[in-house]
Amino acid sequence: QVQLVESGGGLVQPGGSLRLSCVASGRTFSIYAMSWFRQAPGKERDFVAAINLSGTTTRYQDSVKGRFTISRDGAVNTVDLQMNSLMPEDTAVYYCNADYSDHDVHKTAWGQGTQVTVSS
Repeated sequence: QVQLVESGGGLVQPGGSLRLSCVASGRTFSIYAMSWFRQAPGKERDFVAAINLSGTTTRYQDSVKGRFTISRDGAVNTVDLQMNSLMPEDTAVYYCNADYSDHDVHKTAWGQGTQVTVSS
């Protein structure tokens, strides 16, 4: 299995920046993509950004394009989310996600989440 631990959340003023990190452990050799999702109070969990194994391909939710950057360091099994120009509507619990293969079966791992609050 794959285990994920997020860090880096906190309280920031509108227009500020935060950097989230996610460290993977376990069957990290079987990971082929990693993503960030977020869930605001009373809302469903939404996709934010994704990156492939080599770090050459990324995808973003339209509302974060140009403000957020996802990156991956395969050597230390981490994926980061640099968030700039933060807005109150970015307030949510942010979750790290990994897609991996376990004996040819696709599986998904989730972290415990880290709170991001954007408020003045």
